[in-house]
Amino acid sequence: MLETVQGWVNEAGYIAVLTGAGVSAESGVPTFRDAQTGYWAQFRPEDMATEAGFRAHPQRVWDWYQYRRDLLADVEPNAGHHALARFAQQHPGRLTLITQNVDGLHQRAGNTGVLCLHGDIFSNRWLDTPRPCCHLDHAVAGQPPHCDRCGNLVRPGVVWFGEALPWATLQAAEDAARQCDLMLVVGTAGAVYPAAGLAHQARAAGAQVVVLNPAPSALDNTAHALLRGTAGTLLPPLLGC
Repeated sequence: MLETVQGWVNEAGYIAVLTGAGVSAESGVPTFRDAQTGYWAQFRPEDMATEAGFRAHPQRVWDWYQYRRDLLADVEPNAGHHALARFAQQHPGRLTLITQNVDGLHQRAGNTGVLCLHGDIFSNRWLDTPRPCCHLDHAVAGQPPHCDRCGNLVRPGVVWFGEALPWATLQAAEDAARQCDLMLVVGTAGAVYPAAGLAHQARAAGAQVVVLNPAPSALDNTAHALLRGTAGTLLPPLLGC
């Protein structure tokens, strides 16, 4: 089956790739819930990844995200990240990378223009609509930082539970899904929407869909082909990188 999909890759004029937590797990990145260990295990996800939780305990939530940022400091992109980056560099305009991950490993591997559906854990933004006095570069240091004029708090630049995905990013991802000849769904259980819906959109638009995952996923029935294995094992030979 790998050789068949290699042929699809070679024939495809335009490829969309959707990646999930499994790609980063190979680099040792803990999942959202795996990171809630030790001291952090006492808190529910709703306490740590919702606007309400942040407003109720801003320092606690800020410190948890800083803890997660620190966990990522020594993590490196793996062979799967690098294979995607090399293919994109060798075939300009042929691949759009869409990710559910917030860890920035695709970008560190050399991918540009990554569509980050769930944001970027290393970026920040204002909690409330910024006023003219709000400038991230001049936020007062703290846990979390804040605007010294109006008190607006700085929050992590990720999508929390109950929040909409960034509209422009989602639109670009849906455009890629509808226009691609081939979609590779890599390292995701396919249970989180609207991200998982991209595979359905791609198939409905006539693209071939391939799921690469070590275990069964909720998108297996949508796929034309299933490749069992990790991104680091499968992507280098599949993409010739």
